[in-house]
Amino acid sequence: MIKKFQKVIGYHFENEKLLMQALTHSSYANEQHMKKLSDNERLEFLGDAVLEIISSDFLYREHEDLPEGELTKLRASIVCEPTLALCAREISLGDYLLLGKGEDMTGGRERKSILSDALEAVIGAIYLDGGFTNAKEFILKFILKDIEHKKLFYDSKTILQEVVQGEHENLTYVLTNESGPDHNKSFTVEVRVEQQVLGCGTGHTKKAAEQEAAYNALLKINAGKGSR
Repeated sequence: MIKKFQKVIGYHFENEKLLMQALTHSSYANEQHMKKLSDNERLEFLGDAVLEIISSDFLYREHEDLPEGELTKLRASIVCEPTLALCAREISLGDYLLLGKGEDMTGGRERKSILSDALEAVIGAIYLDGGFTNAKEFILKFILKDIEHKKLFYDSKTILQEVVQGEHENLTYVLTNESGPDHNKSFTVEVRVEQQVLGCGTGHTKKAAEQEAAYNALLKINAGKGSR
């Protein structure tokens, strides 16, 4: 499993224990009675900081015409949980995670918070194992690409509203499902024009679910335009 994942990301660890830790969720560590701090939370903390400095440097150099406020907004669109989860899915990161049985059975491998945290942990592990240059190469390859696509995700509700307003139609977000305990709620939302469902999204908050629904609606609309 470890060897296969290293082939996927194109980076081979000198210390594979770091990668194992990056892929170890707290639910697995607790279930296996592993020693304290064996999960990926400390690596996530480090990876988050590395991602922020590398993404900041990248955007500063690539967008010389943008003011600080716009750069901050663009960076937020890249390092937010839903976007990182999308990046994690592109490398099938969920397939390689070590999860507790309960977490695994309840869809943990697809949960955005788990995927985004694990991706940051992998960044932290690469940084410790191979230094700043290798971490930067990983981030450029798997995260800092298709920036306009990620910006679309971050601004999805605003952009969708503008598209719909242009056609004089009513846009509504409808909560269709709510599940899970209070500390870990999951919301499912549909975005509709009149009675037509344009997109569906899920998230730990209604706002996050609406954002994903709007994003999926935009992808659907853009695909329709492209097929004409």
